[in-house]
Amino acid sequence: MKNILEWIERSAAECPDKPVFADENGEISYQDFLNCVQTVGSAVAGYPLRKCPVLVLLPRGIRALTAMFGIVYSGNYYIILDSEMPVPRMKMIAERLCADTVITDGKLIGRAEELSLKRVILLDEALKQEKNQTLLHQIRNEMTDADPVYTLFTSGSTGTPKGVVITHRNILSYIDWFVKEFEIGRDTVFGNQTPLYFSMSVTDVYGTLCSGATLHLIPRSFFTFPVKLIQFLNDRQINAIYWVPSALCLLANWKIFDYAKPLYLRKIMFAGEVMPVPQLNYWMVNIPDASYANLFGPTETTDICTFYRVGKQFEEGQTLPIGHACDNCNVMVIKEDGTAAAAGEEGELYARGPFISPGYINDPEKTAEAFVQNPLQSAYPERVYRTGDLVKVGDDGELCYLTRKDFQIKRMGYRIELGEIEAAASAVKGVYSCAAVYDRIGEKILLFYSGEKLEDAEIIHMLSVHIPQYMLPEQIIHIDSMPVNRNGKTDRTALLNIYQGGKQ
Repeated sequence: MKNILEWIERSAAECPDKPVFADENGEISYQDFLNCVQTVGSAVAGYPLRKCPVLVLLPRGIRALTAMFGIVYSGNYYIILDSEMPVPRMKMIAERLCADTVITDGKLIGRAEELSLKRVILLDEALKQEKNQTLLHQIRNEMTDADPVYTLFTSGSTGTPKGVVITHRNILSYIDWFVKEFEIGRDTVFGNQTPLYFSMSVTDVYGTLCSGATLHLIPRSFFTFPVKLIQFLNDRQINAIYWVPSALCLLANWKIFDYAKPLYLRKIMFAGEVMPVPQLNYWMVNIPDASYANLFGPTETTDICTFYRVGKQFEEGQTLPIGHACDNCNVMVIKEDGTAAAAGEEGELYARGPFISPGYINDPEKTAEAFVQNPLQSAYPERVYRTGDLVKVGDDGELCYLTRKDFQIKRMGYRIELGEIEAAASAVKGVYSCAAVYDRIGEKILLFYSGEKLEDAEIIHMLSVHIPQYMLPEQIIHIDSMPVNRNGKTDRTALLNIYQGGKQ
């Protein structure tokens, strides 16, 4: 197999009437989805476009998925734009791509036209075109597994975004591991929480297509109403979820399982940030028959490079391991001198193998910084990816995440991992969520938390049980709720802004 489109065609042949995707407006079968994406592919291919970036400006749903895979059928690659993203950032992405085409609909055409691109394609018009199987066959014959499927831009709120290129080979290799490891099949019903422009969505979208499963796109508003969310999971008989920890913590913090429980969940996976132990234990106590897995990896490894199956409850204050490498993806822990770290030594996580992106779109400098020659061998060219994550191998042989290199600070001669402070704070009774942020201007460690309002002295006392004096925060700030970005991760820039705004 060399092309991800073969998954759609195979599943359409084997289970044509089975729903593949469902959103709040309805559902679509594998056969109908195949017909739609081939029709859109024929329409897009009718323009002089081959191996070009095509923007998708559509709300999260079946229609956006139709545009995505229609673009792949046309021999091009897609880029999902957040429909609520400011237009200047959209323009920045379009310029970085050198893109001249966008697919949108009547509701968003005004924003699409603000991008001042050469070509605006309306999805409804493309769906009215005739399928051109001869043209699609010709395009397929010219494709290889090294061709890009999509480019995903990093979600940083400042600076120039980086566009990560992901190929057919990347997705085929990664999803082959995922569906085998977690036994994803036709009886799997995913509940998708993440936006389509976030790398985590790759796992359940492509895992669905590969295995003949069904994926339900959960309305974002339901995460504000936990009881409705549980009802949705039960009504759709969802048995597998892959969410960011913030979404799982939402239900745990509300103690929602005291009132209602998901009846069908059997696979619970999470990634994107550190999963706090108290909230994970709440899930494990209330849904004991489910399997739990901590998945870890950056966008540049398609989605994941290591994983850890959670087979026990951890003590509060501990941090979950990130486990070991996925099959067909090797990882290394490299010290600052370029040598391999021994057990217990800290180093940067490097990844290699077919999961690894070719690099960043139109950005050879950043590509050269992050995608480097394997430092452990020089006999032949072998490019590996520097993740920027600091880890070590624990006593049990599992990889332990320490912090991002960006989050590690040096103060008073000590090297401090902010993630270790967060792990200690999450063990404090009454703390629902927390984040440690370093104010470089004031040279202060700030600890933000939501939950019960506690005395600072009480928190400091509890932190002292787990971390040394030099790691204790200078300032503790209680907030009503932890701000999150569009991907559902804790927004640390917003937290720092809250602190700096409060000083004025």
